[in-house]
Amino acid sequence: MKKKLIALVLAATMALSLAACGSAPATDTSAPAADTAAADTAAADASAGGSTTDVAFVTDVGNIDDQSFNQYTWAGVQQFCADNGLTANYYKPSEDSDAARVEQMDNAVKDGAKVVVMAGYLFAAALEEAQAKYPDVQFLALDVSTGDLAAPAANTALITYKEEQAGYLAGYAAVTDGYKELGFLGGMAVPAVVRYGYGFVQGAEQAAKDSGASGVNIKYWYSGSFVATDDIKAKMDSWYSEGTEVVFACGGSICNSCLAAAQANNGKMIGVDVDQSNLDPCVVTSAMKALSNSVMLALTDAKDNGWKFSAAYSGKETTLGAAEDCVGLPMDSSDFKNFTQEQYDTLFKSLVDGSLVVDNSFDTAKTPAVSSITVDYQE
Repeated sequence: MKKKLIALVLAATMALSLAACGSAPATDTSAPAADTAAADTAAADASAGGSTTDVAFVTDVGNIDDQSFNQYTWAGVQQFCADNGLTANYYKPSEDSDAARVEQMDNAVKDGAKVVVMAGYLFAAALEEAQAKYPDVQFLALDVSTGDLAAPAANTALITYKEEQAGYLAGYAAVTDGYKELGFLGGMAVPAVVRYGYGFVQGAEQAAKDSGASGVNIKYWYSGSFVATDDIKAKMDSWYSEGTEVVFACGGSICNSCLAAAQANNGKMIGVDVDQSNLDPCVVTSAMKALSNSVMLALTDAKDNGWKFSAAYSGKETTLGAAEDCVGLPMDSSDFKNFTQEQYDTLFKSLVDGSLVVDNSFDTAKTPAVSSITVDYQE
Protein backbone atom coordinates (compact mmCIF):
# COMPACT_ATOMS: atom_id res chain seq x y z
CA MET A 1 0.00 0.00 0.00
CA LYS A 2 2.79 2.40 0.91
CA LYS A 3 4.47 1.89 -2.46
CA LYS A 4 1.18 2.56 -4.25
CA LEU A 5 0.76 5.84 -2.38
CA ILE A 6 4.31 6.90 -3.19
CA ALA A 7 3.86 5.99 -6.86
CA LEU A 8 0.81 8.22 -7.12
CA VAL A 9 2.62 11.05 -5.36
CA LEU A 10 5.46 10.77 -7.84
CA ALA A 11 3.02 10.68 -10.74
CA ALA A 12 1.44 13.90 -9.55
CA THR A 13 4.84 15.50 -9.10
CA MET A 14 5.76 14.53 -12.65
CA ALA A 15 2.48 16.06 -13.81
CA LEU A 16 3.59 19.34 -12.23
CA SER A 17 6.57 19.51 -14.56
CA LEU A 18 4.28 18.99 -17.55
CA ALA A 19 0.92 20.52 -16.67
CA ALA A 20 -0.54 23.94 -15.85
CA CYS A 21 -3.95 25.30 -14.20
CA GLY A 22 -11.29 29.63 -18.44
CA SER A 23 -14.21 29.30 -19.41
CA ALA A 24 -13.31 26.35 -21.60
CA PRO A 25 -11.67 22.95 -21.05
CA ALA A 26 -8.07 22.01 -21.63
CA THR A 27 -7.97 18.68 -23.41
CA ASP A 28 -5.67 15.92 -22.18
CA THR A 29 -5.28 12.95 -24.52
CA SER A 30 -1.57 12.20 -24.20
CA ALA A 31 0.32 14.76 -22.10
CA PRO A 32 -0.71 17.96 -20.28
CA ALA A 33 0.10 21.43 -21.54
CA ALA A 34 3.58 22.74 -20.74
CA ASP A 35 2.51 25.78 -18.73
CA THR A 36 -0.49 27.89 -17.79
CA ALA A 37 -0.41 30.05 -20.91
CA ALA A 38 -0.12 27.02 -23.17
CA ALA A 39 -2.93 25.30 -21.27
CA ASP A 40 -5.23 28.28 -21.73
CA THR A 41 -4.45 28.27 -25.47
CA ALA A 42 -5.24 24.56 -25.59
CA ALA A 43 -8.47 25.24 -23.74
CA ALA A 44 -9.62 27.76 -26.33
CA ASP A 45 -8.72 25.39 -29.18
CA ALA A 46 -10.60 22.54 -27.51
CA SER A 47 -13.71 24.66 -27.04
CA ALA A 48 -13.65 25.86 -30.64
CA GLY A 49 -13.28 22.31 -31.89
CA GLY A 50 -16.27 20.98 -29.91
CA SER A 51 -14.14 18.89 -27.58
CA THR A 52 -15.67 15.78 -26.01
CA THR A 53 -15.07 14.84 -22.40
CA ASP A 54 -15.36 11.53 -20.59
CA VAL A 55 -14.24 12.71 -17.17
CA ALA A 56 -14.14 16.40 -16.25
CA PHE A 57 -12.32 18.12 -13.43
CA VAL A 58 -13.54 21.55 -12.33
CA THR A 59 -10.70 23.35 -10.60
CA ASP A 60 -10.87 25.04 -7.24
CA VAL A 61 -9.44 28.51 -6.66
CA GLY A 62 -5.94 28.56 -8.15
CA ASN A 63 -4.21 26.83 -11.03
CA ILE A 64 -3.91 23.21 -12.10
CA ASP A 65 -0.24 23.25 -11.04
CA ASP A 66 -0.90 24.53 -7.50
CA GLN A 67 1.01 21.64 -5.86
CA SER A 68 -2.15 21.01 -3.85
CA PHE A 69 -5.73 19.85 -4.39
CA ASN A 70 -6.02 20.91 -8.02
CA GLN A 71 -2.80 19.28 -9.14
CA TYR A 72 -3.15 16.00 -7.28
CA THR A 73 -6.85 15.53 -8.02
CA TRP A 74 -6.21 16.27 -11.71
CA ALA A 75 -3.36 13.74 -11.69
CA GLY A 76 -5.81 11.06 -10.52
CA VAL A 77 -8.30 11.97 -13.25
CA GLN A 78 -5.54 11.89 -15.87
CA GLN A 79 -4.20 8.53 -14.71
CA PHE A 80 -7.66 6.94 -14.64
CA CYS A 81 -8.46 8.16 -18.15
CA ALA A 82 -5.06 7.09 -19.49
CA ASP A 83 -5.55 3.62 -18.02
CA ASN A 84 -9.01 3.29 -19.55
CA GLY A 85 -8.59 4.98 -22.94
CA LEU A 86 -10.80 7.91 -21.99
CA THR A 87 -10.52 11.67 -22.44
CA ALA A 88 -9.89 13.96 -19.48
CA ASN A 89 -10.48 17.72 -19.55
CA TYR A 90 -10.23 20.30 -16.82
CA TYR A 91 -12.43 23.38 -16.51
CA LYS A 92 -11.34 26.49 -14.68
CA PRO A 93 -14.01 28.84 -13.26
CA SER A 94 -13.56 32.47 -14.30
CA GLU A 95 -13.89 33.65 -10.69
CA ASP A 96 -14.31 32.42 -7.14
CA SER A 97 -18.11 32.14 -7.10
CA ASP A 98 -20.81 29.48 -7.06
CA ALA A 99 -22.16 30.77 -10.37
CA ALA A 100 -18.76 30.41 -12.04
CA ARG A 101 -18.40 26.86 -10.72
CA VAL A 102 -21.85 25.87 -11.98
CA GLU A 103 -21.02 27.44 -15.36
CA GLN A 104 -18.04 25.13 -15.75
CA MET A 105 -20.06 22.11 -14.68
CA ASP A 106 -22.56 23.11 -17.39
CA ASN A 107 -19.71 23.25 -19.92
CA ALA A 108 -18.41 19.86 -18.82
CA VAL A 109 -21.85 18.25 -19.21
CA LYS A 110 -22.29 19.86 -22.64
CA ASP A 111 -19.00 18.27 -23.64
CA GLY A 112 -20.37 14.87 -22.68
CA ALA A 113 -18.81 14.31 -19.25
CA LYS A 114 -19.93 11.08 -17.63
CA VAL A 115 -18.43 12.18 -14.31
CA VAL A 116 -17.59 15.66 -13.03
CA VAL A 117 -14.88 15.74 -10.35
CA MET A 118 -14.21 18.62 -7.95
CA ALA A 119 -12.18 19.15 -4.77
CA GLY A 120 -12.81 21.39 -1.78
CA TYR A 121 -15.71 22.41 0.45
CA LEU A 122 -16.22 25.60 -1.60
CA PHE A 123 -18.01 23.43 -4.18
CA ALA A 124 -20.88 22.49 -1.86
CA ALA A 125 -23.44 25.04 -3.10
CA ALA A 126 -22.59 24.57 -6.78
CA LEU A 127 -22.71 20.80 -6.37
CA GLU A 128 -26.15 21.02 -4.77
CA GLU A 129 -27.45 22.81 -7.85
CA ALA A 130 -25.67 20.68 -10.45
CA GLN A 131 -26.64 17.27 -9.03
CA ALA A 132 -30.31 18.19 -9.35
CA LYS A 133 -29.92 19.76 -12.79
CA TYR A 134 -28.09 16.73 -14.26
CA PRO A 135 -29.42 13.53 -12.64
CA ASP A 136 -27.79 11.32 -15.30
CA VAL A 137 -24.30 12.72 -14.67
CA GLN A 138 -22.20 11.50 -11.76
CA PHE A 139 -20.54 14.04 -9.46
CA LEU A 140 -17.48 13.25 -7.33
CA ALA A 141 -16.48 15.77 -4.66
CA LEU A 142 -13.33 15.41 -2.55
CA ASP A 143 -13.15 16.98 0.90
CA VAL A 144 -16.86 17.83 0.80
CA SER A 145 -18.88 16.33 3.65
CA THR A 146 -22.57 15.83 4.29
CA GLY A 147 -22.28 18.77 6.67
CA ASP A 148 -21.35 21.05 3.76
CA LEU A 149 -24.53 20.51 1.74
CA ALA A 150 -28.13 19.62 2.53
CA ALA A 151 -28.02 16.13 1.03
CA PRO A 152 -26.01 14.33 -1.66
CA ALA A 153 -28.23 12.90 -4.41
CA ALA A 154 -27.85 9.36 -5.72
CA ASN A 155 -25.62 10.67 -8.53
CA THR A 156 -23.21 12.29 -6.08
CA ALA A 157 -20.31 10.74 -4.17
CA LEU A 158 -18.59 12.62 -1.37
CA ILE A 159 -15.11 11.59 -0.23
CA THR A 160 -13.56 12.73 3.02
CA TYR A 161 -10.46 11.50 4.81
CA LYS A 162 -9.22 10.18 8.11
CA GLU A 163 -6.98 13.18 8.74
CA GLU A 164 -6.45 12.00 12.30
CA GLN A 165 -4.49 9.01 10.94
CA ALA A 166 -2.22 11.21 8.79
CA GLY A 167 -1.73 13.60 11.73
CA TYR A 168 -0.92 10.67 14.02
CA LEU A 169 1.75 9.39 11.64
CA ALA A 170 3.32 12.86 11.45
CA GLY A 171 3.34 13.35 15.22
CA TYR A 172 4.70 9.88 15.89
CA ALA A 173 7.43 10.27 13.27
CA ALA A 174 8.50 13.70 14.51
CA VAL A 175 8.97 12.60 18.13
CA THR A 176 10.59 9.30 17.14
CA ASP A 177 12.99 11.25 14.95
CA GLY A 178 14.12 13.20 17.99
CA TYR A 179 12.13 16.44 17.94
CA LYS A 180 10.96 17.52 21.38
CA GLU A 181 9.70 21.04 20.80
CA LEU A 182 6.79 20.81 18.36
CA GLY A 183 4.06 23.11 17.13
CA PHE A 184 0.66 22.69 15.53
CA LEU A 185 -0.51 25.65 13.45
CA GLY A 186 -4.10 25.21 12.34
CA GLY A 187 -6.09 27.46 10.05
CA MET A 188 -9.80 27.71 10.78
CA ALA A 189 -11.00 25.11 13.29
CA VAL A 190 -13.03 23.14 10.75
CA PRO A 191 -13.39 19.37 11.28
CA ALA A 192 -10.60 18.33 8.89
CA VAL A 193 -8.07 20.69 10.49
CA VAL A 194 -9.12 19.73 14.01
CA ARG A 195 -8.74 16.03 13.18
CA TYR A 196 -5.22 16.62 11.84
CA GLY A 197 -4.24 18.33 15.10
CA TYR A 198 -6.02 15.80 17.28
CA GLY A 199 -4.16 12.97 15.57
CA PHE A 200 -0.84 14.85 15.72
CA VAL A 201 -1.04 15.13 19.50
CA GLN A 202 -1.99 11.46 19.88
CA GLY A 203 0.90 10.35 17.68
CA ALA A 204 3.41 12.46 19.59
CA GLU A 205 2.08 11.14 22.88
CA GLN A 206 2.43 7.49 21.83
CA ALA A 207 5.89 8.02 20.37
CA ALA A 208 7.05 9.60 23.62
CA LYS A 209 5.74 6.55 25.50
CA ASP A 210 7.28 4.07 23.09
CA SER A 211 10.69 5.75 22.97
CA GLY A 212 10.82 6.86 26.59
CA ALA A 213 11.39 10.45 25.45
CA SER A 214 10.83 13.09 28.13
CA GLY A 215 10.29 16.81 27.85
CA VAL A 216 8.22 16.70 24.65
CA ASN A 217 6.12 19.86 24.26
CA ILE A 218 3.59 21.00 21.65
CA LYS A 219 2.46 24.59 21.13
CA TYR A 220 -1.05 24.46 19.61
CA TRP A 221 -2.90 27.33 17.92
CA TYR A 222 -5.67 27.98 15.39
CA SER A 223 -5.02 31.15 13.40
CA GLY A 224 -8.67 31.51 12.35
CA SER A 225 -7.70 31.91 8.70
CA PHE A 226 -6.55 29.94 5.69
CA VAL A 227 -4.66 32.92 4.32
CA ALA A 228 -0.98 33.71 4.91
CA THR A 229 -0.59 36.90 6.97
CA ASP A 230 2.16 38.88 8.68
CA ASP A 231 0.48 38.18 12.03
CA ILE A 232 0.75 34.42 11.52
CA LYS A 233 4.38 34.75 10.50
CA ALA A 234 5.07 36.86 13.59
CA LYS A 235 3.47 34.19 15.77
CA MET A 236 5.58 31.49 14.14
CA ASP A 237 8.72 33.66 14.46
CA SER A 238 8.05 33.83 18.19
CA TRP A 239 7.57 30.06 18.42
CA TYR A 240 10.80 29.29 16.59
CA SER A 241 12.76 31.89 18.55
CA GLU A 242 11.44 30.35 21.78
CA GLY A 243 12.85 26.96 20.79
CA THR A 244 10.16 25.27 18.70
CA GLU A 245 11.95 22.92 16.33
CA VAL A 246 9.24 21.79 13.93
CA VAL A 247 5.71 23.05 13.20
CA PHE A 248 2.90 21.10 11.56
CA ALA A 249 1.30 23.82 9.39
CA CYS A 250 -2.24 22.78 8.58
CA GLY A 251 -4.51 25.18 6.71
CA GLY A 252 -4.11 26.22 3.10
CA SER A 253 -1.72 29.07 2.37
CA ILE A 254 -0.88 29.71 6.03
CA CYS A 255 1.93 27.25 5.38
CA ASN A 256 3.64 30.11 3.53
CA SER A 257 3.72 32.17 6.74
CA CYS A 258 5.11 29.21 8.66
CA LEU A 259 7.62 28.44 5.93
CA ALA A 260 8.93 32.02 5.91
CA ALA A 261 9.36 31.90 9.68
CA ALA A 262 11.07 28.51 9.54
CA GLN A 263 13.50 29.75 6.89
CA ALA A 264 14.27 32.88 8.90
CA ASN A 265 14.87 30.94 12.12
CA ASN A 266 16.51 27.74 10.85
CA GLY A 267 13.39 25.83 11.84
CA LYS A 268 11.59 22.84 10.35
CA MET A 269 8.06 22.38 9.05
CA ILE A 270 5.66 19.51 8.40
CA GLY A 271 3.47 19.94 5.33
CA VAL A 272 -0.17 18.96 4.91
CA ASP A 273 -2.57 17.36 2.43
CA VAL A 274 0.06 16.75 -0.29
CA ASP A 275 3.81 16.19 -0.43
CA GLN A 276 5.23 19.67 0.18
CA SER A 277 8.88 18.63 0.24
CA ASN A 278 9.46 20.62 -2.96
CA LEU A 279 8.78 23.91 -1.12
CA ASP A 280 12.03 23.97 0.83
CA PRO A 281 14.57 21.62 2.46
CA CYS A 282 13.15 22.66 5.85
CA VAL A 283 10.04 20.54 5.17
CA VAL A 284 10.68 17.32 7.10
CA THR A 285 7.62 15.38 5.87
CA SER A 286 3.95 15.91 5.01
CA ALA A 287 0.73 14.47 6.42
CA MET A 288 -0.90 13.51 3.15
CA LYS A 289 -4.25 12.64 1.66
CA ALA A 290 -3.79 10.44 -1.41
CA LEU A 291 -6.11 12.53 -3.58
CA SER A 292 -5.07 10.81 -6.80
CA ASN A 293 -5.66 7.36 -5.38
CA SER A 294 -9.10 8.22 -3.99
CA VAL A 295 -10.16 9.70 -7.35
CA MET A 296 -9.13 6.51 -9.14
CA LEU A 297 -10.99 4.32 -6.63
CA ALA A 298 -14.26 6.23 -7.02
CA LEU A 299 -14.02 6.60 -10.81
CA THR A 300 -13.32 2.88 -11.17
CA ASP A 301 -16.40 2.18 -9.08
CA ALA A 302 -18.56 4.36 -11.34
CA LYS A 303 -17.17 2.91 -14.57
CA ASP A 304 -17.56 -0.69 -13.39
CA ASN A 305 -21.17 0.05 -12.42
CA GLY A 306 -22.23 1.39 -15.84
CA TRP A 307 -21.15 4.97 -15.08
CA LYS A 308 -23.19 5.15 -11.93
CA PHE A 309 -21.78 5.03 -8.41
CA SER A 310 -22.44 1.81 -6.54
CA ALA A 311 -23.89 1.69 -3.05
CA ALA A 312 -20.36 2.12 -1.71
CA TYR A 313 -20.33 5.74 -2.90
CA SER A 314 -23.80 6.73 -4.17
CA GLY A 315 -25.52 9.51 -2.24
CA LYS A 316 -23.23 9.31 0.75
CA GLU A 317 -20.00 10.48 2.34
CA THR A 318 -17.27 7.86 2.20
CA THR A 319 -14.33 8.39 4.54
CA LEU A 320 -11.02 6.95 3.35
CA GLY A 321 -7.88 6.29 5.34
CA ALA A 322 -4.90 3.98 5.62
CA ALA A 323 -6.93 0.86 4.87
CA GLU A 324 -7.68 2.30 1.42
CA ASP A 325 -4.13 3.65 1.00
CA CYS A 326 -5.53 7.18 1.05
CA VAL A 327 -3.53 8.80 3.86
CA GLY A 328 0.14 8.57 4.75
CA LEU A 329 3.61 10.10 4.81
CA PRO A 330 5.77 10.35 1.65
CA MET A 331 8.71 8.41 3.05
CA ASP A 332 10.81 8.62 -0.13
CA SER A 333 10.94 12.42 0.12
CA SER A 334 10.86 12.79 3.92
CA ASP A 335 13.97 14.04 5.72
CA PHE A 336 14.11 11.79 8.76
CA LYS A 337 17.31 11.02 10.62
CA ASN A 338 16.07 8.35 13.04
CA PHE A 339 12.51 7.38 12.07
CA THR A 340 12.90 4.43 9.70
CA GLN A 341 10.95 2.94 6.84
CA GLU A 342 10.50 -0.22 8.90
CA GLN A 343 8.97 1.74 11.77
CA TYR A 344 6.65 3.52 9.36
CA ASP A 345 5.57 0.26 7.72
CA THR A 346 4.77 -1.28 11.10
CA LEU A 347 2.78 1.76 12.18
CA PHE A 348 0.92 2.00 8.89
CA LYS A 349 0.04 -1.69 8.98
CA SER A 350 -1.47 -1.28 12.44
CA LEU A 351 -3.74 1.45 11.06
CA VAL A 352 -4.72 -0.75 8.13
CA ASP A 353 -5.57 -3.83 10.20
CA GLY A 354 -7.35 -1.81 12.88
CA SER A 355 -5.08 -2.74 15.76
CA LEU A 356 -4.32 0.98 16.08
CA VAL A 357 -7.38 3.21 16.32
CA VAL A 358 -6.89 6.98 16.39
CA ASP A 359 -9.56 9.11 18.06
CA ASN A 360 -11.16 11.16 15.28
CA SER A 361 -12.87 13.80 17.40
CA PHE A 362 -13.27 17.24 15.86
CA ASP A 363 -14.81 18.85 18.90
CA THR A 364 -12.59 21.81 19.81
CA ALA A 365 -13.99 21.69 23.33
CA LYS A 366 -12.19 18.36 23.78
CA THR A 367 -8.46 17.69 23.83
CA PRO A 368 -6.61 14.37 23.61
CA ALA A 369 -5.61 12.91 26.96
CA VAL A 370 -1.85 13.05 27.40
CA SER A 371 0.51 11.96 30.16
CA SER A 372 3.93 11.73 28.49
CA ILE A 373 3.94 15.15 26.75
CA THR A 374 2.65 18.64 27.46
CA VAL A 375 0.41 20.64 25.13
CA ASP A 376 0.12 24.43 25.32
CA TYR A 377 -3.22 25.39 23.77
CA GLN A 378 -2.96 29.05 22.82
CA GLU A 379 -5.62 31.62 21.94
